[in-house]
Amino acid sequence: MNMEIKDVVDREGFIMAEALLDELHITKREFAHAIGLSHSAIIRKDRLHAVSTQQRLRQTMEILKRIEPWAGSISGAWSWYRTYPISPLGDLTAEELVSHGRADDVRAYLSHIAEGGYA
Repeated sequence: MNMEIKDVVDREGFIMAEALLDELHITKREFAHAIGLSHSAIIRKDRLHAVSTQQRLRQTMEILKRIEPWAGSISGAWSWYRTYPISPLGDLTAEELVSHGRADDVRAYLSHIAEGGYA
């Protein structure tokens, strides 16, 4: 199933982590760790709606949606996000980079690849 952005955004414009977690079949704790957030940032509504949490969720969702066509599914994109070492970015995975606040580097790398650049 192809997950659309609208499937994970509520009426107020907030990313609903639950919808993404259901699709990926992972726990809130695992997801929070993989995107560099605390568990409470995902489970407490006030923290989930915080600008910094929503920004990290949007960055992660954008990266996953860019990878999905190559990976074949959102689950495949999640596997890539967690395991694929990105050579030009120090052989770190997207997970490691995003967790350290470097989502923009991952997005720039993906843009470079999409434009026909070499990995």
